[in-house]
Amino acid sequence: MKYVLFICTPVGGQELSPAEIAADPRFTSYLHEVRGRDVVKGGARLRPAADATTVRVQGDEVLLSDGPFAETKEYIAGIDIIEVADLDEAVALASRHPAALAGGSVEVRPVWE
Repeated sequence: MKYVLFICTPVGGQELSPAEIAADPRFTSYLHEVRGRDVVKGGARLRPAADATTVRVQGDEVLLSDGPFAETKEYIAGIDIIEVADLDEAVALASRHPAALAGGSVEVRPVWE
């Protein structure tokens, strides 16, 4: 079954660049484990929420605003798409993600197929 792991980072928390993530032993260990099991099917590191543009439509008017749509304590910093046997395996994998261990969280959501 496929799941998306939403990697959430606290607002105002440390924003690691892709190079810093690649050099962080917590991330390299985790990535080695999940890639070795061939469960990650895709994913992306996202730019900070401050770089977001929110699009809304009211009638015929397209409304744009800078930043995320809602005020939150966390924002989505990246996603992983995984394919595992069941929710238990997805949760076990998410619980070892460095973001979940460093004050952030990982939301696990099944993919419609």
